[in-house]
Amino acid sequence: MADVYRTPDERFDGLPGYDFAPHYLELDGDLDGLRMHYLDEGEGDPILLLHGEPTWSFLYRKMIPSLNRHFRVIAPDYVGFGRSDKPTDRDWYSYERHVDSIVQLIEALDLMEITVVVQDWGGPIGLRCAVEHEKRFAKLVILNTGVMQPGPNWPSEAFLSWRNYAERNPDLDVGFIVQASTVTELTDDVLRGYTAPWPTPESKAGVAAFPLLVPLSEDDPGAAEMIRTGDALIRWPKPALVAFSDSDPIFPQRAGERMASRIPGANFVPIEGASHFLQEDKGEEIARVIVESSSGG
Repeated sequence: MADVYRTPDERFDGLPGYDFAPHYLELDGDLDGLRMHYLDEGEGDPILLLHGEPTWSFLYRKMIPSLNRHFRVIAPDYVGFGRSDKPTDRDWYSYERHVDSIVQLIEALDLMEITVVVQDWGGPIGLRCAVEHEKRFAKLVILNTGVMQPGPNWPSEAFLSWRNYAERNPDLDVGFIVQASTVTELTDDVLRGYTAPWPTPESKAGVAAFPLLVPLSEDDPGAAEMIRTGDALIRWPKPALVAFSDSDPIFPQRAGERMASRIPGANFVPIEGASHFLQEDKGEEIARVIVESSSGG
């Protein structure tokens, strides 16, 4: 077992808009002994909210109050993020382990008829879970992400710049990154929320690892699985909603339109006035779009 950092609970006291009760799952198999945190709010069919990098379930706090009136909201923190345990060795992290942790959560809670909401790294993780465990999933909601499979449209120059920055600066300034990825001017309290999980450099190993896990060629680890996921989405037989913002340099709106055109029956909705972390900029609007699309069939 790798050395593990567990963020003190008091770091999460009094965060704005985030007064949700914590829940924990002890992971097994290759993740044996690690504790994964998740939110579990409301009743009904489950909606699984998967965050990206370098965020955590705090990113969805503006959406949960609307969604939990219609769904059972499940919002995990990946291992290395949020209130979950954080192995301190950057080399410990892998795409497979992140996918495995989410599959274990889904199976432990026996979630069925899942609507999965994915953004940033939530895309490669959540969309793979959906196509490999299709019987458990009812709908895809895809926000500013992609499968990140190597090809003519990926990786983009904007992503490569971000990857190079992250590789040179493993002690990432999470608050600066989130602020640079939103249109909204974030208050000190909100910035405290985004940075709460990572008070020390060693606690940020999972944050530092994520950009380096994106395959740049078809021979890199994870590339084959991402390619298979992308191929499976072309045959996805269930509802899908694709909503991309208008000001994201890494996942521009045209990429969302292209993705929607490749998924059978997918609806595309533009989100105006938002950047990469559109949940922060337009969370209430996105929640409304999800609820309306679900009630409309």
